[in-house]
Amino acid sequence: MTGGERRGEDGSGGARERGQPGKPDQRAPAAPTSIAELTPAWCTAALAPLIAPARVVSCTAHPIGTGQVAGTYRLHLAYDRPGAGPPTCVAKVPSSDKSSRVAAAVTRSYEIESGFYRDLAPSLPVSLPACHHSAFDPATGACAVLLEDLAPARPVDQLVGCDADQLGGAVTELARLHGAYWADPDVARLSWLPHTDRSSATGMAGLATASCRRFLRRYGDRLDPDVAELAERFPPDVAGYLLHRPGPRTVVHGDFRADNLMIRDGRVTVVDWQTVAHEPGVTDLAYLLGGSVRSEIRREVEGDMVRLYAEVLRGAGIAVDADACWADYRRYALGGLLMAIVASALVVRTERGDGMFVTMANRHGRHALDLDARALLPSRV
Repeated sequence: MTGGERRGEDGSGGARERGQPGKPDQRAPAAPTSIAELTPAWCTAALAPLIAPARVVSCTAHPIGTGQVAGTYRLHLAYDRPGAGPPTCVAKVPSSDKSSRVAAAVTRSYEIESGFYRDLAPSLPVSLPACHHSAFDPATGACAVLLEDLAPARPVDQLVGCDADQLGGAVTELARLHGAYWADPDVARLSWLPHTDRSSATGMAGLATASCRRFLRRYGDRLDPDVAELAERFPPDVAGYLLHRPGPRTVVHGDFRADNLMIRDGRVTVVDWQTVAHEPGVTDLAYLLGGSVRSEIRREVEGDMVRLYAEVLRGAGIAVDADACWADYRRYALGGLLMAIVASALVVRTERGDGMFVTMANRHGRHALDLDARALLPSRV
């Protein structure tokens, strides 16, 4: 966000104090390659810091959610000492679908989410599930994240979209996330945290070009005609769009949308941290407002939501220029359309997934057209 800077508590611009990256627990079990490996013995070792000296004596897994990259399960646990640990938790492990595992390897999704819960989540002032265990094996791609079970929290439906209260709560959590690591030089050094460079930008441009053909073959007749035209014209501009992003970097969620929000005790709780990156914060804001609310509602509230975002950042000690914030919001309106095009080609195809990608593309495309986002694109690189 052009014009914004991070101020320390003493106003000096110093980085916020936080814990050091976690060290592997020597008792921790090997990262699993599938849900079948989450046996009682494995769970005992994974949960040892929480439950020792108790042991897990039974573990039953049931698939939950609609995730298309990782396998997500609710674990029902019993202990040799009743009440020694949580009766349920949520496990994220490698998908049983080969194409989804390939997509995870390409995008480094498993490594990123594991790193996020290990290194960043413990110090964030954001409502998110507690993490009981996080592991990733770069040699095999095996992984596991054991999380607090948020039930009976209520998920928000991407296809329906957020209401005004949910949207305001989501924007508040988003600004708290971004404020925590705003222009922080230390977080940029995390080896697992992606950032855009020329190589990744040109690679994404090539992927967008190839994916767009398939995307339009699948969904073209379900898109608004001017949105389909925008999608077809956008890939040659992708590299420049990704490389020329003004403003301080921070930790962004990368897929901050309705399907990744839960309502718990009246507060929005954020899940699915597989796409965390080091990028300008307003990319998340534009993505949320562009795709997670119906276009007619978005037009009515987007000015207020951008102002709310800036207000929460200022409350965290970050100087934000309102005009630059709005300009960045316009510029990054194209990000959601890019996500819809590329993601639809990487994950296993489902009926709900098809509906989601069409809804996302139409909303994000309308967002970009309403704000004339292409006018802010740089010259092609």
